[in-house]
This record gives sequence, structure tokens and C-alpha cells, in this order.
Amino acid sequence: MFKIEEACLVVIDIQGKLANIVEESEKMIDNTTKLVQAMNALNVPIIWIEQNPTRLGSTTEQIAQYMKGQPIRKMTFNGCLDKEVLDAIKASGRKQFILTGIETHICVYQTGRSLKEQGYEVEIVVDAVASRTKANKEIGLTKMQALNILPTSTEMIIYELLQTGEHDQFKTLLKLIK
Repeated sequence: MFKIEEACLVVIDIQGKLANIVEESEKMIDNTTKLVQAMNALNVPIIWIEQNPTRLGSTTEQIAQYMKGQPIRKMTFNGCLDKEVLDAIKASGRKQFILTGIETHICVYQTGRSLKEQGYEVEIVVDAVASRTKANKEIGLTKMQALNILPTSTEMIIYELLQTGEHDQFKTLLKLIK
């Protein structure tokens, strides 16, 4: 079970034109926005990554407006091959990583695989990741499941972190989810 004090959200490369042309882009952007707002309310750290922003553009404004600090810019597909990303992962002190972003079969998959190989618990938010084609998303998800990177959903992970309707952020997050 993922817990507030152990979890960290990783937002991977939801940028520029690509964010708008992937399959079900609107749903992915909306769900990532909800996740970012929920993690902020729960004080769960967020690692914010952008792939080659000079070429691909910045993070979609709908998400970026809720982010704190600056994104980590990378050129590697696997975020864990970037020293600054790896340093942020280690500095978080967290053991559980929740992945969202694009593209499922490239940067999300490779980053998730590396996190898993380093001994972290990793879950993929299926309704908050996307690829340009449905087939590529499905291949990415299948390969991650084979590595024991389990699927979750936006609503499922938020409720899992809350654990109870008595949590002081429950009413705030309920408005966000519904």
C-alpha cells in the first residue's frame, strides 16, 4: 500500500504539442492536474521532468500552474540516467514512486524500469499516462506490469493515500475527484 509519508509523484514530459496529440490527451492532462493538486494538498513531493524543452516546449499550462519550483530538464529518455533527476529522487527520501506522463512506452517506461531496478516501489497511473497510439501505450503498460510495476488510477491512488474519510484533506480532495 502506498502511503503519504513514503510516496512521491513523478510528472514526466507532459509538454508542448506532443501533450495535445497523444491518445486521450485531455483525460491524461486533467488527471495529472488532479494528481498534482492532490499531492500538493497532502504534502507529497513531486519530481517534475521535461524532455528537451527547447525543442518540445514547456509543460502544459494546465499542469504547470500547480507545480512548485522549476522543472528538471533532461535529454535522456530514462529520467534516471540524468544526474539531476536521480539526485532529486534520492533527495526525496521516498521509497514509493507514482508515475504519470508521456510517452508511456518510452520515457515513462524507461524511468519506471530504472526506479524498479533500484529497489523502489513503482505504480503507473493508467489514466494519467499516454502515447501517440493506443498500441504503444498498451505495450508500455504490459512491459511495466511484467516488471511488477502495478497499475493504478487517479482516483484509486488518491484514496489509497488518504486511507480514511477522516483525513483532514478528504473533503478538499473529494471536490477535486468528483
